[in-house]
Amino acid sequence: MCIRQRTGLFLVVYFCSIQERTPRKEEVEEEMTEAAADSNEDPSEEMEDLKPLEQGTFQQVTNLLNIMDSGSAKTDAAGAGPDMRKTLASVIITEKATTEPSVVMNALIHCLQVPEISTQRTVNIYNILQEIIQQEGELEEQGVQRLVTIASKEMRQTLEVEGYVKAEVASDTLVALSRNHFSMVMYELQHHLKPLNLTDEFVIITLAKLANGNVFEFMPYMGITLATIFTMLRLATEAKMRQVICSAMETFCETVQFYLKHLEDSVYPVMTEDQFAMKLFPMYRYFVTVWLRNHNPEVKLGVIKSLKPMLNLLLPNDDLRDQLYDYIPLLLAEYRGNLEALFITQVLRQILEMSVTTNTPVPQMQLHTIFTELHTQVRSPHPPCTPAPQVCARAPAHQRYSSQNLTEIIHCFIALARSYPKELMKFFLSQMEMSKEAIRVGTLTLIRAVVSADEPRMNIRTICLAIRVVKNTLCDTRFKVRVATLRVIGQLALSGYQDRIKGWGLKYVSVQLTLSTYKLTNHRESFYQRDLEEKMVHKVTMDTVKIITSSVSGMTNEFWVRLLCYIMETDYTEALTPICISLTNLAERQVHAEDVEAGMAHKSRHGGQHPGTSRWDWAVDLPAPQKLLARLLVLMSSPYKGEGRGIAMLNLLRTLSQSIAPSMADMWELEIPLLVKYLEEHTEFTWNQKAWEDKLIQFLRNSLKKTRGSNWSLRLSKELNNQIESFDSPSLEKGFLYRALGFTLATGLEADKVEGLLLELLYKTDYGNDFDREGVILCFGLCARGQVKTVLNVLHDFEERIQESEQSWQIGAWQKDQPWRRETVKSALMVMYSCVALYCHPQMLLTHVDNPITAKIIHHYSSSCQDICLKMAFMKSVVQVTNAIKNIKDLEDFQFAQKMTLTGIIMATIKAEATDSLVSPVRTMAMEALSHLSNLKPFYSTEENNELMDISIRSVISLQPPAEDNESIQTLYANAKHALEQLMESLMQRQLDPKGLQEMVHLLEKWILSEKEGEREKAMKLHLHLMQIYVQSIGVCIHLKLGQFGSLVGLVAPCTCDSHRRTRMASMGVLSGLLDLHASQTCSSWGPSKELELAKCKEDLQGLDVEKIFSASSRIAKVACMQFNCDEVVSLIRKLCENIGALDLQHDKASVTWIGTFLQMRAKELEDKVDEILGAILVQLPVVDHLEVRRLLIEGILLLAHYHQETVLTSLLRQPLPMESHLTEVWLAVAENVPFARTMLHGLMGRLQSRFTPRANATSKADIWRLAAVDPLMTLCTIHLLIQKMDMDDKLLDLFPDLVYTLLLQLSSSQGPEAVSPVLKTWRLVHTGTLPEEINLQRITIKSMQLLFRRLNNEQLVHTLEEQGVWALLQSSSTFLRGVGLLARLCMRSVEGYRQRLSELVLRGMDSDVLSCRISSTAVCVEFMSDPVLYQEKLLKPTVWMLEKGADQEDEALRVLSLRALGNMALGAPKKVRQYRKLLLEKCLDSLREPVNTSVTSEGMEALAKILAELREGDMGSSFGIICEHCRAFFDNESELLRLKAFVLFGKLAKVVRSSKKHFFKEEVRRAWIPLMLHCQDPCPDAAQACMATMFQCVHFWGWKALESSSGRRDSSAADEMTVFQTTLCSILTQKKPAVLYSFLLETMTYVNSNLPRIRISACNLAGIIMKQMSAHHLRKLDFPTLRNSLQELQLDLDPGVRKAALETLKILDTCSQHPLLASSGGLC
Repeated sequence: MCIRQRTGLFLVVYFCSIQERTPRKEEVEEEMTEAAADSNEDPSEEMEDLKPLEQGTFQQVTNLLNIMDSGSAKTDAAGAGPDMRKTLASVIITEKATTEPSVVMNALIHCLQVPEISTQRTVNIYNILQEIIQQEGELEEQGVQRLVTIASKEMRQTLEVEGYVKAEVASDTLVALSRNHFSMVMYELQHHLKPLNLTDEFVIITLAKLANGNVFEFMPYMGITLATIFTMLRLATEAKMRQVICSAMETFCETVQFYLKHLEDSVYPVMTEDQFAMKLFPMYRYFVTVWLRNHNPEVKLGVIKSLKPMLNLLLPNDDLRDQLYDYIPLLLAEYRGNLEALFITQVLRQILEMSVTTNTPVPQMQLHTIFTELHTQVRSPHPPCTPAPQVCARAPAHQRYSSQNLTEIIHCFIALARSYPKELMKFFLSQMEMSKEAIRVGTLTLIRAVVSADEPRMNIRTICLAIRVVKNTLCDTRFKVRVATLRVIGQLALSGYQDRIKGWGLKYVSVQLTLSTYKLTNHRESFYQRDLEEKMVHKVTMDTVKIITSSVSGMTNEFWVRLLCYIMETDYTEALTPICISLTNLAERQVHAEDVEAGMAHKSRHGGQHPGTSRWDWAVDLPAPQKLLARLLVLMSSPYKGEGRGIAMLNLLRTLSQSIAPSMADMWELEIPLLVKYLEEHTEFTWNQKAWEDKLIQFLRNSLKKTRGSNWSLRLSKELNNQIESFDSPSLEKGFLYRALGFTLATGLEADKVEGLLLELLYKTDYGNDFDREGVILCFGLCARGQVKTVLNVLHDFEERIQESEQSWQIGAWQKDQPWRRETVKSALMVMYSCVALYCHPQMLLTHVDNPITAKIIHHYSSSCQDICLKMAFMKSVVQVTNAIKNIKDLEDFQFAQKMTLTGIIMATIKAEATDSLVSPVRTMAMEALSHLSNLKPFYSTEENNELMDISIRSVISLQPPAEDNESIQTLYANAKHALEQLMESLMQRQLDPKGLQEMVHLLEKWILSEKEGEREKAMKLHLHLMQIYVQSIGVCIHLKLGQFGSLVGLVAPCTCDSHRRTRMASMGVLSGLLDLHASQTCSSWGPSKELELAKCKEDLQGLDVEKIFSASSRIAKVACMQFNCDEVVSLIRKLCENIGALDLQHDKASVTWIGTFLQMRAKELEDKVDEILGAILVQLPVVDHLEVRRLLIEGILLLAHYHQETVLTSLLRQPLPMESHLTEVWLAVAENVPFARTMLHGLMGRLQSRFTPRANATSKADIWRLAAVDPLMTLCTIHLLIQKMDMDDKLLDLFPDLVYTLLLQLSSSQGPEAVSPVLKTWRLVHTGTLPEEINLQRITIKSMQLLFRRLNNEQLVHTLEEQGVWALLQSSSTFLRGVGLLARLCMRSVEGYRQRLSELVLRGMDSDVLSCRISSTAVCVEFMSDPVLYQEKLLKPTVWMLEKGADQEDEALRVLSLRALGNMALGAPKKVRQYRKLLLEKCLDSLREPVNTSVTSEGMEALAKILAELREGDMGSSFGIICEHCRAFFDNESELLRLKAFVLFGKLAKVVRSSKKHFFKEEVRRAWIPLMLHCQDPCPDAAQACMATMFQCVHFWGWKALESSSGRRDSSAADEMTVFQTTLCSILTQKKPAVLYSFLLETMTYVNSNLPRIRISACNLAGIIMKQMSAHHLRKLDFPTLRNSLQELQLDLDPGVRKAALETLKILDTCSQHPLLASSGGLC
């Protein structure tokens, strides 16, 4: 069914239900139901019919909705704003919908249909749908229809708390859809809007929203919608539903009004305003007659609010307007209910104003009711109401809307007055006849409103009726009635009815003015409320007077006189302003009227007579001119009192100038406007009292000049004198009066009369009243300006007269109960004299200043008891006198004779003041007096200056700060500090140079370093003030001395961290001043960025956070740092160090913070100053108690060491040993910083190593410090401490080679006595005993090495070192090299990763000029040569070269070690032996050629033995024979070692021999055979064993297998084996080479004389064996006698074995001699 058909159907239903009321209603409803069923599918069926959703999109939407739900939960839990995740999820869905709107929309609709969906999820979905709908793009009709159905169902469900939220958001979704699918949404809503069937409330709410958002589209449905809703009114019994309908009707009516205003924009059929009115009237009637009677206040409120837009449509209809008037009583009846009256009054105003507009007044029969009800609201603006449960819940109705209601009621009465003026005034008159105050006040208020209405139809009769009503209240004395009556009179004057108030009105105003003034000036304190009421009456009266005088012409003379006398007599000055304004207005109007009258009479305006002379012919009674002028002048001294009376009085003076003083009139015309302008440009908050009084005095003086030559000024003086008693003391007016009197008297011509007035003033003054006393003093001083001699004569006369009553001092006008005190009068006289000096003419002053003025002051002070008041008066007098002298321009050489006398008195006074308490301003005034005196000649000397400064500082700086609740003491305290600043400034002005600045700071330093916070604060503030003065005065003129800037900054810098905020801020100010001064003097850069940073620091210093304060102080130091040159940095640090410990910990921390900051930023530049800085720190370090401060100082040292390591290192190493505790802390701090500790270890090692390297020439200052001599013991102690305290996790592997090497070198050179150490000398200067045993070079070095090896975490290595006794070996000089070798060997095995570095270091040491270094390095090299490391690291060549040099040295140990190392090449680099064979063989042979030393020779042979193992036969060349020869030469050497090495070497030669050298070596073997055989029994077991092994190795050179087989047997003992071998050899030789055997015997016999017993034995045994095996032929060749003799000599040998062996051999010899063959040949004898 289309929408047009549905519209027609609804109209049928409507008319059937309204007109016919027939049974056809049910039939139509059934048809409607069928139509709805046809057009809407069941939601469940729609779910089934939905086409499948894209799974991806649906899943994404579901996940994002889940995120939004979780985000909402988080938001609820946290109570924070919207969750960002929720917003992001919503945006993602919306963005997705821009590309696939239908898919996303279907997904969301599907989510809405999920059972048991949460409220929040539903709201989220609908919100997203609304955003999608608002996007551009087409949506599927089917999806839109589903959404409409679902949203409609959602908003029509049972409305609970959560359901209401769902319904509301569903409703908003439908409204959003209506923008592009209005028909579909409207159809759905109209489907559920059925006649005579109460629909759901959200259907009506949604329809109202649709009407508001789619005005023109909705208009075709407006009629049917209103008609259908009307059918529901009877069915709406619930308050909520009624409220909804009322709200909807309000919206509908406003929509219709908009539609009617824009009919030309509508494309739909036009519906007229009357048609709408006819449809609305039944509903209006039902609302007013039925629903307005409902007891529910919310329903009532809804009805009333809906009536206003309905009346906007109904009231313009002429046919309905009269019917609407009929319902006014029903509205008025609601005033008596619990509904807020404002809303009812607004409806009434709407009706009444429309009645005036359309000229159709309300029925007259309703007037009384309307008058009564509205008047009741006025006279009772807070009607009693019963607060409704919800409407009045926030505040009572009368508190919220009473003022607005009154405004609406007034408008109602104005409308009624326009329609029924006569009836209204009669009603008012009847109300005024009642005596109730509220009724009368309300009626007068309404009359005033009616009068104020600018309505032409308000005829004069109506005004007359109103005045008649008002006159009935003139006798009413009640406060509110009087105020209301005065306001009505003023309104009548304003509205142009001035003539109607001239009689009764002016009289009433005059009476009220007089009455209120009288009551206010005679008020009682107990009647405060009445005073307030009278003030109100008086104010309104003044306003009325102002209105009347500005608008009413032809004012009576009586009213003028009354107002003028009021000014002269009243004590209530608040009324002066309006009265003066009124008088001015009256006078001006009168002048204007007379000018107009004169013009009409054609009189000349420029005749001989002054134009203004005739203006005062209207009988104006004025007081005496002097009296009026005196009164107005005094009152004008406070121009802003009484609402700005000054301007009003000035204008009055200007207007009355011709009457007061015609001679002054022209001048006043010029000057009074200037005074008025000044007051207009200022307010009571911006004006200056002194400046204003000066202007008034100048005005007075100029005025008096116009009367010069007359007694006008004297008469004015008398009037001023007479007014003194009229004003209270103190008051501004009276103070000005004294001043004006003094100026006036100064112009007087008759001196005797002036003296009389002055004496009268002296006698009648109450000197006990401070204000009066000061006023008289000022008056005398001002008078002295023109009458100095007269004033001095009067004072002298007064003093003489009081001398007559010296005993009692009760003189003059004794009217006072209290007699004058002697001290009070004396103090007044002293100040009078000084005031005379201050104001008198300069030329007269120089004549009288010393005597009598200063002399009189000193006399009065010295002759008094000198109490506090007198002291104060004396100081004040001194200040005034000095100021007077200074004000003289041409002093020239004037010398103040009384200066030193006054100075002595003042200094004595300051010293007498207590230094710990402050009870009077005496010391303040004394310092002020000194400040002024210091500028007069003769000037104080430098010593006097310093003394005055010291006394003054001591007097103020120790004062305890006053309590916060004691304001008077606080004021004294502040003044004292200020006076001290001024005095110091004045005294410093005489010595404005760096020296003076330094002396001033020196005076303050002990107070700046005081332990008391208050003293520090005051001293620092004083320092700041003086610093500012110095900077301003000197600037760049005189530069500070070198170092002064740094010391000044160093003094105040720690105070930036003071515990007291004000001290911090003052110190900050001092620093800023110093920095500015230094920057200006040095022309250094000082940009805005630094200024901004200092400002930020200053702000941080104001806080209480200690960390922020220290941070700010550090930042200040950073900013200031770059302004310092190096000398200033040193002076700063020295000053900071000096003051450490002077104050508390916080200051010490600040000091070290500054030191650290400066060192961080400037350390690089301080190369020349490091020693000075370090000295300052080290001197202070031992006395610093706090650990943190010590730590920070040490950090400063470390920072210096970071940039200037050598300098710092030298300075530290030159400290005494054993290391003091503070030095130990320094090195411990170094140890904590592992990287830095490593650096320092390098430096320390360099210091030790420098002793073993050639001394180089210094090329820089760092080199000078690096090369400076330091004690090795101190260095070793430091290394030991660092190794011991550094982090154990750091094994120092990278430093290990250098440390071990360096320590070994030190050990090698530490064999001498420790007494040569300079540390020992230093120690003996401090201590009586000797150095502790543990502190010596060897022990410290070995301990350091032990710690170093423990760090390797190699327990096996440490254990091996201990087990093999390496440390013990190193301690002894005899075993040192052995220990070095053993240590090197173990290191080579265990620390493989750093063998290269060790090799490099060893190579460097071998090139040292120091023998011990070369020896130790070569000892290590011995072990390195036995390892491939040198070859692998390509260090073999330089090493060999260094060993070659070592082998040529004279030192035995070095030669031995060098040869040993060369020999070890065969072990470490065997492949390189052939390459270096020539060098190796040469050096080894050199050791054999000159056997000066056994160890060298033995080492050479051992080296050769190692080398030969790696050489081939051809590699040796001619050296082979030489070696053989030298080797055999050592077979019989006395040294066992040489014999051993020779045997081993010969064995190695045997192994080398190949074919080419075989024959040669065979001969060598033959030559060496006998020694070999004999030394097999060598007394040295090793030599014997080596000899036997070598011999057996040489057997094969004989070429006899039988011999070789014999040498291989090992079955018997060694002796037997050798005997067998020898026997076998001899037998073979006998057979094959008997001649050789013969030669062997001869050679053997030569050994019987050997020094070795065993060799002799062996020789005897071998000789016996040979002789046994010799052939007869060769036996015959023997010299038996000789042999026998040799053997027989052996019988005498000491060794029994020799004797035995000789005997056996002798027997064999005898046997051989008896051999048969020999006998046959003839035998031997």
